[in-house]
Amino acid sequence: MPIDPGTDTRPRTRSRIDSSLAISIADLFTIGIGPSSSHTVGPMRAAHAFAHVVARTGRTPTHIRVELFGSLALTGHGHATDRAILLGLAGETPEAVDPALIAGIVAEISATRRIDTPAGPVAFDPEVDLLFRKGEFLEGHSNAIRFTARLADGEPIAQEYHSIGGGAIVAVGARAGRLGHNIVQPHPFSSGAEMLKVGEETGLSIAAIVARNETAWRSAAESDALLDRIAEVMNASIERGMREEGLLPGGLKVRRRAKVIHARLRAQPPEQQFARVFEWVSLFALAVNEENAAGGRVVTAPTNGAAGVVPAVIRYYRDFIPGADAQGVRTFLLTASAIGFLYKKRASISAAEMGCQGEVGVACSMAAAGLAAVLGGTNAQIENAAEIGMEHNLGLTCDPIGGLVQIPCIERNTMGAVKAINAAYLALQGDGRHLVSLDAVIETMRQTGEDMHSRYKETSLGGLAVNVVEC
Repeated sequence: MPIDPGTDTRPRTRSRIDSSLAISIADLFTIGIGPSSSHTVGPMRAAHAFAHVVARTGRTPTHIRVELFGSLALTGHGHATDRAILLGLAGETPEAVDPALIAGIVAEISATRRIDTPAGPVAFDPEVDLLFRKGEFLEGHSNAIRFTARLADGEPIAQEYHSIGGGAIVAVGARAGRLGHNIVQPHPFSSGAEMLKVGEETGLSIAAIVARNETAWRSAAESDALLDRIAEVMNASIERGMREEGLLPGGLKVRRRAKVIHARLRAQPPEQQFARVFEWVSLFALAVNEENAAGGRVVTAPTNGAAGVVPAVIRYYRDFIPGADAQGVRTFLLTASAIGFLYKKRASISAAEMGCQGEVGVACSMAAAGLAAVLGGTNAQIENAAEIGMEHNLGLTCDPIGGLVQIPCIERNTMGAVKAINAAYLALQGDGRHLVSLDAVIETMRQTGEDMHSRYKETSLGGLAVNVVEC
């Protein structure tokens, strides 16, 4: 349906997650590429899935058409959605594709007007067959993609996908496409209140609850290995971001700053390092999100646009808290994931639905909980930290200039990381009793996102995106 920037006629329905289904840490923290989980990672997965749907017919397609709707159409160019679609149709996945090879793969497709899909080579001209339906929103979700393939005998195959945030996709009409798993966990919970109740009844910490629930998917040793791999990629994105320099792609001529800031901070006398702790934290977040904006390897945490918050606070724990160790990092990630599960089940982590409160706000809430846990917080204090982290991000809009995940997105992650640390220490000063519950703040975020005008939800039709002249 068309949308006028001056009105808000978008459908209010969306691809909701069944709160009874289980979500794993592997669903929340996924390794992919930048710049966006919902606009890059999700579309690549959707294209990859559709290519295999066609391949399973055993027949070679003669033509494929892709249509992007809603926020994907409005800001897809800036978020590299077109590039992601081509890569997915060519059989690439966000987890496995080599970022250094992406430009060459895309250039070859554009030059030859052909994609070697899992079903065979298909004629595909990105200028003709990849359509940005700007101003049109499909029922169900703001991030919608429609694929249509025509087989050699003329039979069409069509499938619609929704990119619902954090790189997750839903195949419309397919039960298997729902996010979540119909499995039995030892200690299921779908609200903050239920999470705390499980802790009271079992005597388990929030991290231990999640760890036991993960045994429904894999062994404890395998979960530890997964968490260590996630932490490794997070830290690698910080290190890589602090080494790289130059302009970020996209035309805004945004210069990478992390390398210069890193050099300046390292030049400070050792006795001044702790006095500059928030500068270091900001640097860590900045480095990750500059890497994300450049299309590098990052971890969705819980999204790419907010990928710097959790890694920055983990690095703060590792570098500035005495006694920090690998088990503490696992505890941090397990605790943070519990909070992320609640936002995915009870609201959304998609900026196209919630604004940036659903991305940086959720990341801040998750990181605050994780830090409170490794600093010795009780379950009640951890829940309080998560609530504080979101409470002071409510109403945060998503208004990327030029549709790029650069301004204000990169700096916004630095603010989210610092807020998370502050939220954790505030919660630890109390005994866990507080007036506003985490469930209440999640519901408030959901209602605020529903009420927020569409121009402030990843469309680049309002806010900074229209009030700042692109250079």
